[in-house]
Amino acid sequence: MLLLGQSGTGKTTLLHLLAGLLRPETGSIEIDGVNICALRNNALDKYRGEKVGIVYQTAHFVSSLSVLENLLLPQFFTGKNPSAEKALVLLRRLNLEHTSKMYPSRLSIGEQQRVAIARALMNDPALIFADEPSSALDDKNTNEVLNLLVEQSSAACAALVVVTHDQRVRNVISRAITL
Repeated sequence: MLLLGQSGTGKTTLLHLLAGLLRPETGSIEIDGVNICALRNNALDKYRGEKVGIVYQTAHFVSSLSVLENLLLPQFFTGKNPSAEKALVLLRRLNLEHTSKMYPSRLSIGEQQRVAIARALMNDPALIFADEPSSALDDKNTNEVLNLLVEQSSAACAALVVVTHDQRVRNVISRAITL
């Protein structure tokens, strides 16, 4: 799904509500039979960790950890046994295996976005939310990152929601969906 609109129209707020990062003042949000607004903090954290993968507009990493260690964090935080093998498989699929021991600050913006996608996929989420994933990317990298998001969400059988004001995104997502 693509949510396209001008800056300041509430796209990121809607994404944060759907991801359970914000709670609505009124009403409820039900996803796959679960009213996420009714979940207490710990249960909501668990739900997000198990069901939701988020790619933020700007990639956020723990700077003192390597790429591989950053990829293992979602599994660690959800109580799963961290799988370096799975992380390396994702990095390999994204042509980033060579970055596993590097610190995120040593990566290009495009590489950081791809690592953020890998991290979002570590727990096999049913939902992947991407907030302005092309914000700092040129046309070539925008196409690569968006095609990668569509491909990886399809491979993981996950629903993909992309929010953006970037018209380039509509073109790439539309082409990918019609293929």
